[in-house]
Amino acid sequence: MTIIGGKTGKTYYPTIGLEIHAEMKTKTKMFCRCKNDPFNSEPNMHICPICTGQPGALPFVNKLAVKSVMKVGVAVGGKLADFSEFDRKNYFYPDIPKAYQISQYQYPLVSGGSLAGVEFERIHMEEDTATSIHKSDYSLIDYNRSGVPLMELVTRPVIRDSETAMTFARELQLLLRTLGVSGASLEKGEMRIEANVSLSEYGYFDGDFSKLGVKTEVKNMSSFKMVGKAIEYELNRQLNILEGISDDKLVQETRGWDDNKGITFSQRSKETADDYRYFPDPDIPKYKFSDLPEFSYESLKNELPELPWQTRERYMTEYEIKEEDIEFYLQNPNFRALFEEAVKNLDNKHAYAKVSNYITSDLAGFEKNPPMSLRESADSEKACLQNVLGEELAEIIKMLEEGVISSRGAKDILLELYKSGGDARKIAEGKNLIQKSDAGELKKIAEQIMVENSEQVEQYKSGNEKLLQYFIGQGMKATKGSANPGILAKVFKELLDE
Repeated sequence: MTIIGGKTGKTYYPTIGLEIHAEMKTKTKMFCRCKNDPFNSEPNMHICPICTGQPGALPFVNKLAVKSVMKVGVAVGGKLADFSEFDRKNYFYPDIPKAYQISQYQYPLVSGGSLAGVEFERIHMEEDTATSIHKSDYSLIDYNRSGVPLMELVTRPVIRDSETAMTFARELQLLLRTLGVSGASLEKGEMRIEANVSLSEYGYFDGDFSKLGVKTEVKNMSSFKMVGKAIEYELNRQLNILEGISDDKLVQETRGWDDNKGITFSQRSKETADDYRYFPDPDIPKYKFSDLPEFSYESLKNELPELPWQTRERYMTEYEIKEEDIEFYLQNPNFRALFEEAVKNLDNKHAYAKVSNYITSDLAGFEKNPPMSLRESADSEKACLQNVLGEELAEIIKMLEEGVISSRGAKDILLELYKSGGDARKIAEGKNLIQKSDAGELKKIAEQIMVENSEQVEQYKSGNEKLLQYFIGQGMKATKGSANPGILAKVFKELLDE
């Protein structure tokens, strides 16, 4: 994306880098044994002398949190640290009772790596801060979040537009959830995105930081859509300043995003590393990971699940289903498990596509907005996706392909399975959903319909062959939908063409 100034005719190039924090999914906090449960507890319930910064309290490192961050590093092709340490990042604010945050500076756990075409600078580990709740004339502090393990990922300044930034952030969220290391919910604050935005007259970033424009950091974005809107606004704000259209001054600062007004606003001047006075934490040992076999690259790699891009490739190759269906399964593991269980019982790609359609359309619809018949059913409270077994869903597809049931019947059986589970074939038989395929029986029904509709018969014989659909409809009505429509059509055509 190239921005051309309208007033001076100059060309400006956007440079965007993201800093993303993600809370790690562990039982306890980063440097103490308090429960990691900042969202579902009474305020200040899970706290201790360590996470509230009491004098003399000594921290100790959560091994699982460190391993989780290093797994992310392996997944994105980063370089794992052999030596690492924790540092004190000094600043005074009520959400940090120690007046410093335990973080990492010179020796991050992971260097480099990339995801969705975006290169990383580093991934490191730190502790989260407490939660500040501001009232009209006072503030409250909840220390339940203080000390929660926090991964910070810093991209290189290589993003050029808001769409790339949003795509990358979504892909990172998916990766964190796939690895099982973070819930990564933006709404809850488990994943927080900050965008560094600048415009330059010297071209796109080529490694020379002196050629970059004045950088502003944008915070307070609680959805991917907000990330895109904030970046677009900030690029236009800076353009107007550089072009002399706005009287604002362009300074390095931290700005917040006001989604109601659709603008960024100044919060404070942007700190530099020197402002934080980093120094190694004397209370926490330094680590040489080559001495710890479970932290080796191969060991961590062997613990990784199938990664999202690997799943995409496999699904496209093995199942040939729609791309949007694949993305749906990546975002919805329960539906994905059902799909994989069902296709084990089928043997052709046409059937796989049918399975996927019933899952992503019908079953997903039941979960999101249950039909009225289900809401009024006595089984409504028991109804859930877990009632539908993969082998029974596959059985529906088999009956459909054999012509035993109609597509309408398939949907009715699926709804019954969703309500209370059971055997698909028994449901079909019990609800009279088995299609009548006996040509002799259907011929008798067709002949009676033709006697009752002699005028339409004459019209058909006079050349109005479209009336064949009318007769098929009458046949389906007469059999209450149980006739095989293909055989019924053949029977009517043979009788009408005599």
